[in-house]
Amino acid sequence: MSADADQRTIRCLVAKVGLDGHDRGAHVIARAFRDAGFEVIYSGLHRSPDEVVQAAVQEDVDVLGISILSGAHNTLVPKILAGLDEYDALDDTLVVVGGIIPEDDRPKLKEAGVGGIFGPGASMEEAVEFVRENAPQRD
Repeated sequence: MSADADQRTIRCLVAKVGLDGHDRGAHVIARAFRDAGFEVIYSGLHRSPDEVVQAAVQEDVDVLGISILSGAHNTLVPKILAGLDEYDALDDTLVVVGGIIPEDDRPKLKEAGVGGIFGPGASMEEAVEFVRENAPQRD
């Protein structure tokens, strides 16, 4: 039995929020996470912030990956963070965002509770390693 077999599987929700219909990146990261041994749930397209929060809470995920290319990240991501906070789930959930996020917007998102932001050109290995290193430890 390997050392990895003794570790709990990281549960991830990969979510597409808002009207953004471009989901290729979400599928690519979901596959990379699965290949890394994570348990992955995909939300499907056009989810509301509340639907994403409900799924994250109900599925008791360790990691919420939000894929957003629409430019609505400053509106939708804070709504998701606030929803997680309402359920006392924000401290127990690593939130990462992938997509087109301008450098000027990143500090505000991180201050609000986003753990990591991955833009175009980020490697799958980088994202997987970040999740492994930063996913909350639970019993």
